Amino acid sequence: MTTAARLDEDAPLMLSVSGARGIVGRSFTPAVAASFAAAFGGLLRAQVGERTPLVVLGRDGRVSGQMVAAAAAAGLASAGCRIVDLGVAMTPTVGVAVLHHGADGGMVATASHNPIEWNGLKCIDRHGGAPPSAVASAVIDAFRTGRIRYVDSLDTGAIRTDAGADAEHIDRVLQQVDAPTIRRAAFRVVLDSVNGAGCGPGRFLLEQLGCAVSHLNGEQTGVFAHVPEPTETNLGDLCRAVREQPGVACGFAQDPDGDRLAIVDEQGCYLGEEYTLVLAAQRFLERRGGGPIAVNLSTSRMIDDLAARHRGASVIRTAVGEANVAAAMRARGASIGGEGNGGVVVPEVCWIRDSLVAMALVLDLLAAEQRPLSAIVASLPRYQMIKHKLDLSAVGGVAAVRSGIDRVKSRFADQRINDADGVRVDFADGWVHLRPSNTEPIARLIAEAETRERAWEIIDEVAVAAGLA
Repeated sequence: MTTAARLDEDAPLMLSVSGARGIVGRSFTPAVAASFAAAFGGLLRAQVGERTPLVVLGRDGRVSGQMVAAAAAAGLASAGCRIVDLGVAMTPTVGVAVLHHGADGGMVATASHNPIEWNGLKCIDRHGGAPPSAVASAVIDAFRTGRIRYVDSLDTGAIRTDAGADAEHIDRVLQQVDAPTIRRAAFRVVLDSVNGAGCGPGRFLLEQLGCAVSHLNGEQTGVFAHVPEPTETNLGDLCRAVREQPGVACGFAQDPDGDRLAIVDEQGCYLGEEYTLVLAAQRFLERRGGGPIAVNLSTSRMIDDLAARHRGASVIRTAVGEANVAAAMRARGASIGGEGNGGVVVPEVCWIRDSLVAMALVLDLLAAEQRPLSAIVASLPRYQMIKHKLDLSAVGGVAAVRSGIDRVKSRFADQRINDADGVRVDFADGWVHLRPSNTEPIARLIAEAETRERAWEIIDEVAVAAGLA
């Protein structure tokens, strides 16, 4: 479920299960932030009845975040919510704080991996995770129609602060791993926090695990030292630092709100975000045994291969978006899940993708295996994935993508089809997933096969079938 309200061609306002995102000062203004937050606050007030809702608020540290969070606080208070303000906090930390305070919901001022000119608001439900799509739709409907439940002056909410949320989060993460064994390994690690919300908690967690940390972009300035999405193109400095510094076990890269993690091996080679969940899940399954793993439709087949190695393990595929993954985890009793964009969800910490638990599980794997990360990766099945983007304005908009999805389903009806989110087609030697993005004005066309050539062949074949080539 995604809609884009365009103020002009260059400034879309994205409204989806992931919340609201736009260009600061254009499609995303203080008025927009306050109204969206009030729409969420009004929904919470309706849910709790006579009681005053409690909402935890955090921000990812980007320069516009203080303004957006202040506007969101005003919107929430105007809907009658009490607020616990964490200040700069990772998105999963807000989820932990919702559980810790027994709050009715949470809100994060963040645009995640989007460039610095973007900001947005992400909603969190009382379970400490992204709300179900039906709730997200209700918030969007109230925002778009202006049907918002404001209160009078005597019922506006109060605001207080909480400085202990990071410590609570890290304590929960440490309980998921064999911390003493990791400490004895005394790993050297390079961490790139891209000047975002993960700077403090990322370094503190690694130091709690006995790591010697070389911290790149570790000052929480909110001015990103490079394009914030943790992809290979943007992490050249991290790869070089791992290669050039002696004895480094691995490199980690967080995105600005700390919910995604990319990994570099000891040779300075970027592994790709798809490996984050696989490596974390490998250690989790070794410690806990088999069980269901929930992942989205765009996640690599490596997770299926990993599950096949562990008795009792199985893979559940969901629509893209951590709310959908979390819903499937709850329904099926999964203890771990995530997405192939570097997101790992462990409910015992919180129901949100979390770079801290991902780092801890990878270090736990290294300590248990007692061999280099490159050797562990070499023992995993290897595929080539291509993530192709199509500008919606260039292909005829969302409507053209939807009709293209129908054509793909018809053209490949003899293959395995999953249309829970766009369309995924599984072939014997690869797969492809076509869908409009939840967070950007683009369509995503993702394919995976044993070679890049075959992956590109699949993309080209599906793009032609969809009429988007």
